[in-house]
Amino acid sequence: MFDIGFWELSIIAIIALLVIGPERLPAVARTVGTWYGKMQRFITSVKSDIEQELKASELKQIMDEQKAELDQLKQSLHQTQSELERVAAADYLDEAIKPTEKLPEPESPSADSATDDLNTSSR
Repeated sequence: MFDIGFWELSIIAIIALLVIGPERLPAVARTVGTWYGKMQRFITSVKSDIEQELKASELKQIMDEQKAELDQLKQSLHQTQSELERVAAADYLDEAIKPTEKLPEPESPSADSATDDLNTSSR
């Protein structure tokens, strides 16, 4: 972690022995070891928190991209639906406006047929 070699540790131990003294050195070493362990656990905890946040950030980004694609798809579907409704309405109007077949004109009784009817009924 600190990239300290054997010789650096030896020099630190000799200086600590001279400064602290042989009676208190074991207690100080135990305290330093405890603090070193706590520091390592803290650093590991921070690293895992950062990794979790990065994963959450990546997942949020992916979710946002998927949501944007879904919104675009919804918009496309709404446009298609409105276009289909417009075409269906236009077809319905074309059917409603379509000219109907002309019915044959009713035959109006002519004067000759009226007189023929009278002649046949009088006989």
